Amino acid sequence: MSSDRSTTSGGIGFTGLLTIAFIVLKLTGVIAWSWWWILSPLWISAAITLVILAVALIFVAVVDR
Repeated sequence: MSSDRSTTSGGIGFTGLLTIAFIVLKLTGVIAWSWWWILSPLWISAAITLVILAVALIFVAVVDR
């Protein structure tokens, strides 16, 4: 008998937890930050991903020449 077990490790991640924590703190009145800063973990991680993608695409374009 073979034991084929598939394990997946998914979940919310650090930036998701940080965003949820900031939202809860904002809605409970603990912090009075702007919503831009409350949601900053989302847009900062998206910006970093876009920069890495752009660098990778530029690298591929240079290497293929």
